Amino acid sequence: MTNGKLRLGVNIDHVATIRNARGIRHPDPVRAAGLAVRAGADGITAHLREDRRHISDDDISTLADVLTVPLNFEMAATEEMLEIALRHKPNACCLVPEKRQELTTEGGLDVAGQHNRLKHFVNELSDAGIRVSMFVDPDVEQLDAALSLGAPVAELHTGAYCEKTGEARLEELERIRAASKYGFERGLEMHAGHGLSYDTVTDIAAIPELMELNIGHFLIGEAIFHGLETSIVEMRRLMDEARV
Repeated sequence: MTNGKLRLGVNIDHVATIRNARGIRHPDPVRAAGLAVRAGADGITAHLREDRRHISDDDISTLADVLTVPLNFEMAATEEMLEIALRHKPNACCLVPEKRQELTTEGGLDVAGQHNRLKHFVNELSDAGIRVSMFVDPDVEQLDAALSLGAPVAELHTGAYCEKTGEARLEELERIRAASKYGFERGLEMHAGHGLSYDTVTDIAAIPELMELNIGHFLIGEAIFHGLETSIVEMRRLMDEARV
């Protein structure tokens, strides 16, 4: 089992969503990243999508230049995104599925089904010194595929867990627990994220094999009511208490 503090990565995509609704420069996601770090974020996550619906190329460039904590660049496995990642060299790249019409990432990447295609991206990023993470459903086959590609990190998709209730949620939690243990015992650094809130983070944060959670949409939403720093401090508190 792992020891020490569970890291919190804050996703700032939806600060950019609000900015882009007006096509102006405010609110600035880079400023939000600075506030997140001040409030206790251990890293910043940003997803540059093909359609540039929120984070922009300039955001990635500035974040790579100014951040004092690791930048986790979420990206589809495309040549365009690979070129951007290799130019800016973030600390980590998380390969995620991406559909043009989806509102948000709808599930994990099919690493097993796309193994041969993904190998090129994993190799190029790894050779550049970028840590590669595979965003996958809590499924043994997908974790085995990530291992065979040489990716050092797997991030488990928690969206299904967050959306379910009652017995169905408990069953999904057990899948995440089992997958975390399976991946950790085989040498993967295990992360988790997607859809986590104050109500759902505690049981996930308590899983000892997990080393990092990535949370964004909920925190940006709470910031409307309580401020970004206050919202992150509360999430950090819940994570720390669950870990203890």
